[in-house]
Order: sequence, then C-alpha cells, then structure tokens
Amino acid sequence: MSEKVLLSGNEAVARGAFEAGVHVATAYPGTPSTEILENVVKYKEHIYCEWAPNEKVAVEVGQGASFGGARTITAMKHVGVNVAADPMFSFAYTGVNGGFVLITADDPGMHSSQNEQDNRRYAQFMKIPLLEPTTSQETKDYVKEGIEISEEFNTPVLLRMSTRLCHSLGLVELKEREEVPVKNYVPDPKNRVVIPAHAKLLHVALEKRLKHLKEYAENSRMNRIIDGDWTFDGKKIGIISSGISFQYAREAFPEAKFLKLGMSFPFPIDLAKKFADSVDEVWVVEENEPFIEEQLVFAGIPCIGKAKIPLCNELSQTIVRKAFTEEEPATVGVSGDLPPRPPVLCPGCPHRGIFYVAHKLKFTATTDIGCYTLGIMPPLECGETCICMGASIGNALGLEKARGKDFGKNTIAFIGDSTFVHSGMTGLANAAYNKSNITTAILDNSITAMTGHQEHPGTGITLMGEETTKLDYGKLAEAVGIEHIFYTDAFDIEQLTEVLKKIKELDGSKLIVNQGRCILLDIKKLKIIPFEVDPEKCIGCGMCFKLGCPAISVGGKTEKGQNKSTIDPIFCVGESCGLCSQVCPTDAISLAKK
Repeated sequence: MSEKVLLSGNEAVARGAFEAGVHVATAYPGTPSTEILENVVKYKEHIYCEWAPNEKVAVEVGQGASFGGARTITAMKHVGVNVAADPMFSFAYTGVNGGFVLITADDPGMHSSQNEQDNRRYAQFMKIPLLEPTTSQETKDYVKEGIEISEEFNTPVLLRMSTRLCHSLGLVELKEREEVPVKNYVPDPKNRVVIPAHAKLLHVALEKRLKHLKEYAENSRMNRIIDGDWTFDGKKIGIISSGISFQYAREAFPEAKFLKLGMSFPFPIDLAKKFADSVDEVWVVEENEPFIEEQLVFAGIPCIGKAKIPLCNELSQTIVRKAFTEEEPATVGVSGDLPPRPPVLCPGCPHRGIFYVAHKLKFTATTDIGCYTLGIMPPLECGETCICMGASIGNALGLEKARGKDFGKNTIAFIGDSTFVHSGMTGLANAAYNKSNITTAILDNSITAMTGHQEHPGTGITLMGEETTKLDYGKLAEAVGIEHIFYTDAFDIEQLTEVLKKIKELDGSKLIVNQGRCILLDIKKLKIIPFEVDPEKCIGCGMCFKLGCPAISVGGKTEKGQNKSTIDPIFCVGESCGLCSQVCPTDAISLAKK
C-alpha cells in the first residue's frame, strides 16, 4: 500500500524531482520558491543541489547539466525568470539532452515581491511548454510529466506555480524513485552554439516542435473536461481555468462544467472549441493576465473573463463568485479585516545602525531587495529607490550623473551581501569605471536573510553543507578599481558616524563593508541579558525611538508630557546589539541587573 503524506506545493516539487530521477537541482532563493531546493537537498544522496549566485547562473548550470545528460530542475520566483530569460530563450532553440524543467513561483498579490507579473507569458514568448498544477499531488506528478515531455520533445519546460500553491498543504501519494542513468554526452555544436547560421535553422525546428507539442496538448491527460450542469440566467455555464485559479472557481461554482487546463501552452484550441460547443456561455477564471482569454478570442470563441474578473491582485472564492453573480459562495466564510502590521527590522538587526546614522547625516540613499529594504520605514526613512536586485548601485550612479559630483558624495547605495553577489558586482565595477563619487554600502549579515537563511558565495558554505571559498568584498572592490574601502562594525554608532562623515569629504568611488551577523543566526545560542531604561534618568528626548527597534516603546510621561521609553525584555537581544544605549544622551539605558 502506497504512503500518503501532507506536502506543500514546494515540498511536492522536491518529491517529484526525486521520484522523476532528477540528478541536478539549482536555484536562487526567493519567496515563494525558496523551500523547493531546501527540500530537494534532503535527497542529496541522489540529487546534486546548489544555490547559484543568481537565477541566470542557476539556469546556465542547469542547462549545462542537461547537455551533459542529467535530468535537471531549476527553481526561482517569478521576477527571477527576468534574470534567467537570456539563457532560457536560447535554451528553447538548442533543446535538451537530459530533461529540464524550470519552476517559476509567481506571486499574485505581491506578498513579497515588487510586481505581480504573470509568467505564463514567458512560455508563450519562449515557445516552450507550460504546465500549471492545481494541487500538491499534481505538482509532484507534473514535475515528472515535465521531465518526460522535455526529453520526448527536446525542449525545456516551464512549470508555473503561485504563492498559494507553493505554501498550501495537500495529500500526496509517494512513490519510489525512478532510477534513470545520466545520458551520454555527445558534442553537438550545430545545436548548442547559437551563432546566427545555426540559430536560423534552430528557429525553424522550434516552430515544427511547437506543432507537435500542440497535438500533444490537445490529448494530454493534464487537460480535462469535468462534467457539470449548472445554469445562470437560463444559460448553461462552462468555466475554463488553470492553476490555483481553478481551485477558487471550482469551490465558487461546484456544480458547473469545467475545462481544467494543466498544460496551457501550446493552447489546446480544438479541445476548447469542443468544450465551448457543449455549453451556452464560457467564463474564464484566471489571476492577473488574460492569458487563456486571449487564446480563446484569437480562436473566435466567445467568452467572459477580464470584463468580470479583476486584473490585479489575488483571486478568492468570494471574488470569483461575486464577479459573475454578485453572490457570495455559501461554503466560504469571510473573516473581518485584520489590523495593519507594517514590517519592521528585527530587534538586534545589524542594518539598523547604519540607517540611523545615514538618516541623521542626511544622505540620499538608494536601496535594494532584502531585509534592509525595510529601512525605508519610519523612523529610519533611509532609502528613496528600490527597483530590482542590484539596482541600488546603478540608481545611485544615475542620480549623480543627473545631479552632479557633489550630489554623488552625499549618496549611498545600500545593498545586502547576497544581493551584491546576485547583481551588484557589475554595478560596483561600473561605478569605478565611470569615475563615480557615490558610496556603495554592502550590508554584510553573513547570510541570505529575508528568504530564510540560505548560503551564498560570501558565506563559505554550500547548500550541500560543504565548506568552500568565501568571497572577499574588499579585495573584489579593489580589483575593480574602487578607490576608498572601509570596514565598519554594524553595532558601533561612533565608528559608523566617523566613517559616514569622512566619505562625504572624499572624491572618488567608495565602498563600506558593514559587518554584523543576522541576529537570527545566533539567537538560540545567546544568553541574553536585556537592556532596561532607568525611568529616573530618561528625559523623554526620543533618541532611542529613532532607531525603530520593536523592543522599545512608550513607558510613561515626563513632567513636561514627553514620552519616556521602556524596553520589552522579551524582544531585546542585549549586548548583541546595544544601539539604544549608545544613542541615549543621559545614560538611562543599561544592561538589566542579573
């Protein structure tokens, strides 16, 4: 009897990779995809796993592994595919040797992302098959299906998930691993060296491949009609949907007839026509872009989609039901609105000190993708741009070129250690090459923190747990031509103030490596003696409040009505931080007595 277990969508991808006989798995961490590789590595006796410095490199390593005959998966969040698009478009031309599946984890509603792009468009743009699972069980099965399609049709495959599927639990039937030997490697320059002479022929082959894939999609078991007999306004309704949107639609209209698409590109037009002919009216339920709807319109199939369904944000059963009928589904409870809870830097975060000083010294600051993006929040308010991984340095340089050299002297580009490795190195070289006056501050907290503590080339540890080389940011900066390099202690306000004042006076490109480990790396090992506020010494000046530490709150009033502070010992991390005691002008903050 086979075993059934509860798995999240991300865990199901990992299990699917194991059962499909995958040999190599690569990724760059990013919510909601991070847990995929963290679970694949549990099978490291069978699958080689690595965190790549960015998504482009992850695909390139996966591509090479596929050329070498290994079954391979590469995982990333939706915006990561933007970074990986360059090798992926060429990969569609070259084809594979070992099967290759790219997992994109989209983020409708932007729970942890800077946009909610719909990566189904990428499959159509790259001209590769698109698979969209709905449940954890399908997710596991589709990984194997994708590998098999990849090898049968000589193509990379895109498997598209979304936040709710990645993180929701579902029952999954476990099976044994299919042991598949790594295929022989045969050099094939005509198919893998995409110079124009070769690429012209490869493009023709790609278009022929798409025709065969369309025939496959028309008959694939992943695309199926679910019978139903539900009418609305006297019309029999048929609903076409895919991915997690199908779950919303199915729960909102359980009695309707459905065309469930698991392989939505190449689009199964003939199947869709057959389905449309069996109902009076076709509704399309899909999050974000009208991807399915456009395919139907192009084929001349009347349908109702984005005229009713919102283009922005996540869907839900309630939204879907109301969109078409103005009714709420009886099976779905609606909870009250939760109070807002703005994100903040953790107590003891090593980024807090440099933001505090930079704000106090009135620097112009650009920021990047990571925990430190939260520095834009009051009271630190340090960061005026945040675009994409690595953009802080280019943004800062561009501001200087627009506003002048003196403006550059007063501008800091904040970037985390993992983000710097991902996309900041070229920006730093560019700043030196173009004679910039800006300062780049690498906030080195020794880990990829926001996505849950993943290793990277600056930590000296691989995903497999092996010790390896450790990137030296100062030597790298010196090699690319940065003129002034400083190392700072993230928890030393006096040193940070001295260095930041100095860089205002220096001409040329500058780098600060601000060193302080993420407090969450060591919190379980610490014997914490928290700080406390002496209410007799506290004058209510508010200096400690300007740090924005969650452990510090209002603790009474002075005679003049000013807010005194108090420190919650549950939140305070004690001597590991100590910034509050450094900024207090009356020495009212000290370690609690044992």
